[in-house]
Amino acid sequence: MAFRFLFALIAGILFPAVASAACEGRLVDSPHVMPAPACVPDKPQRIVSLDAGYTLGMAIELGLPVAGAPLFGMSDEALREKAESLSVENLGSLTEPSVEKIIGLQPDLILGSGFLGENALALASRVAPAAFITAQNWKDYLRALIEVSGSDRKAEDVLADYESRVARLRDEIPEDLTVSVVRITSWDFQVYLDSPDAYAPFAVLREAGVRRTAYETSDGTETLKRPDWEQLAGLDGDVLLYIVGGTNTSDTDGRLEEVLDNPLWQRLPAVQAGRVYRVDPATWMEFSGVGSAHKVLDDIERYIVGKQ
Repeated sequence: MAFRFLFALIAGILFPAVASAACEGRLVDSPHVMPAPACVPDKPQRIVSLDAGYTLGMAIELGLPVAGAPLFGMSDEALREKAESLSVENLGSLTEPSVEKIIGLQPDLILGSGFLGENALALASRVAPAAFITAQNWKDYLRALIEVSGSDRKAEDVLADYESRVARLRDEIPEDLTVSVVRITSWDFQVYLDSPDAYAPFAVLREAGVRRTAYETSDGTETLKRPDWEQLAGLDGDVLLYIVGGTNTSDTDGRLEEVLDNPLWQRLPAVQAGRVYRVDPATWMEFSGVGSAHKVLDDIERYIVGKQ
């Protein structure tokens, strides 16, 4: 994340480094949190989230006092509207949040995702105690966020309805059915794999017992493929879900029509069988917590089980 030089300058002037000071709150030593250990307040009162995905969505679900987050460019309108209704200050974009607003909010805890990097963590730590969560599994991320934030909620309670619903759905998924999922962007195709480190929506599919095709399944660390037109043939599932738009313009720049009209797309088994469905990019590409997980389960019921 490219925090501006101004962030370092202002933070260095106004906020002395606190890394060497004794921790006056709690030390959180977790494999899913950086730094390790992280010194955080017992009960933070003004939290800044540096990402509008997992951290913001889960923090709102937990009822945490989020004061600011980068809301610009979100395709998840429901989450943005919820944040705005809670008076969460818009810090701008993910890649360049407003330094002035972050400092002006006087946060007592800054949270973010590990992908923002160590440099961003170091800069944020000059403003307030900061912790970035690195867990890839979304439920581990939730557990780490609960620990770092000092929330009184228990992950098992937050996840209880989801876990029960997943257990019911496993019995309803046809055993011989395979499902393909592809994201159509303005410049390529993206296939998020069924793998041990799968991105959250696809981990939900896996937990619910949805079987992907051989091309879309991996037992290793690979989580994403970018097929060319010919490799689309690997998306030979009985049902095809596709994601378009959201944080790119593939739904308005002609790319969608180009794909849907192409003979290679039209030859896919699910397309020929009329079992191809467009799903919401806000749910599938901006996953943000238990609410998003339930929306994925809604799509499973609607398009795979056929209950809706």
